[in-house]
Amino acid sequence: MRDFQIPKVGIITEIFEETPDVKTFRVVDESGAKAFDHMPGQCAMLSVPGVGEAMFSIASSPTNTKFMEFSIKRVGVLTEHIHKLEPGDKLTIRGPYGNFFPVDTELKGKNILFVAGGIALAPVRSVIKYVFDNRADYGYVDILYGARNPEGLVYRKEIEKSWADKPNTNVFLTIDQHDEDWDGHIGFVPDYFKKIGFSTDKLVVMCGPPIMIKFTMALLLEMGFKKEQVYTTLELRMKCGIGKCGRCNIGPKLVCVDGPVFRTDELDNLPDEF
Repeated sequence: MRDFQIPKVGIITEIFEETPDVKTFRVVDESGAKAFDHMPGQCAMLSVPGVGEAMFSIASSPTNTKFMEFSIKRVGVLTEHIHKLEPGDKLTIRGPYGNFFPVDTELKGKNILFVAGGIALAPVRSVIKYVFDNRADYGYVDILYGARNPEGLVYRKEIEKSWADKPNTNVFLTIDQHDEDWDGHIGFVPDYFKKIGFSTDKLVVMCGPPIMIKFTMALLLEMGFKKEQVYTTLELRMKCGIGKCGRCNIGPKLVCVDGPVFRTDELDNLPDEF
């Protein structure tokens, strides 16, 4: 059995409440160190014995050598249980799984546009923080992020107090619905995208609900971007992580083996279910 398949005991050291239904869990191994190395976009299998296990994006950057972070939305039995855990509690962790965003090759030296919606900012956060920690290796950074309402903006404090102040960086936030406590842009991500009118001299890292990706991708092509310029991740389809269960099968692809990170031109021959 390969090392990434062997569970390690993970200890939760800190918990941050991001939104009413999303918490970020900071995890180390029993020695107090980071459980394993990873790259931006890779995932880990978290398990609570007797409750269940599932694949989650690693939301922290590989440049953080002390711990890993997982931003988990409460949506079912396992995540409900994880949300009840407290600092000092244990779970099991194994990985890393999948491929990763090409931060040291194709993205290096380029201007980058990050587009995300809701909890889908979690896998993108790993890339963003990696870029910021190696800032001289990349060009201009634009971040367009949206949620249903202000309460749904994951990492809002970090975005407004840290990301927005980085050099050569622009942050654009939007919410779907009118809110009395919000004085920023109101509208769906694709609508705001079109209003901003980004130039095509950049690569795009995008993750979000399928409908957001569909309409944003159409706008990208309309504006002159090529599919070879756009990367996305399908990690929500991953189940076993090793290509055995077939749950992540899409046409000829197995997301856990061939992905979860794909350049969008690689998805052209996939069936309509994508």
